[in-house]
Amino acid sequence: MSITVNLYYTGTDGNARKFAEEMEASGIADAVRAEEGNEKYEYFFPMNDPETVLLIDRWKDQTAIDVHHKSEMMKSIAKLRDKYKLRLRVERYIDEPRDISR
Repeated sequence: MSITVNLYYTGTDGNARKFAEEMEASGIADAVRAEEGNEKYEYFFPMNDPETVLLIDRWKDQTAIDVHHKSEMMKSIAKLRDKYKLRLRVERYIDEPRDISR
């Protein structure tokens, strides 16, 4: 089972993109990718909304997410989100294994 979390960061004046760029340039994004249980951490830019960035964040299980949320890294991410005055919308999906051979 994996858990996928879609995070939509929305701001003004290109701030959502600047946030994603700083997450990558500062090494924070790579540090999240290196965490135990992280399976995906990728930013995407919706074509119809230049002020939003989509982060697709997938974890092995809820325990991995809980450990990540308690990490010092989360404080750094929150500071950057505040710096760029971003709003956040979250969607959560649980991927359950299915037998599709039938």
